[in-house]
Amino acid sequence: MIDFGFDKLALIGAVALIVIGPEKLPKLARTVGHLFGKAQRYVADVKAEVNRLIELDELKKMKTDFEDAARNVQQTVNDEVRDANAAFESDWKSPSIGADGGSSAPLSEPLMYPPPQYRPPKKNWRLKRGATPQWYKQRSGIRTKAQSGAARVARFRPPGIKARP
Repeated sequence: MIDFGFDKLALIGAVALIVIGPEKLPKLARTVGHLFGKAQRYVADVKAEVNRLIELDELKKMKTDFEDAARNVQQTVNDEVRDANAAFESDWKSPSIGADGGSSAPLSEPLMYPPPQYRPPKKNWRLKRGATPQWYKQRSGIRTKAQSGAARVARFRPPGIKARP
């Protein structure tokens, strides 16, 4: 790159002062400064865009590597499951030799009825249920039943005092 020392800058400034004149020099210096700033911003934007593209390429490469590794793991797991299933089937279908040594009997009797299916409990959708458990409300002292103000006063009134008529 061009090396500008103090002596070269002073020489350029003196020549500009003589050629352009002292009246137009400040305006020209401002314009040159703005143009130089725009050029620097443009160069910085181009550098940032190139860096983003490089990072994007690296991320794409990393993504393909991870996808390949995931496919390899999936293939390995599928092969192992297939081998285990084949071994299980061969062991299951092999005849079992009884205690007497000659007869082959099935390992278990087939079920006559299908096993019972799970059914979730029926809920009363008209009943509003909160997410806070009942035991927590009781332990914390949270009211769970709605009560009017007069009923609450009557409930906590000391035993010797009567209510006003």
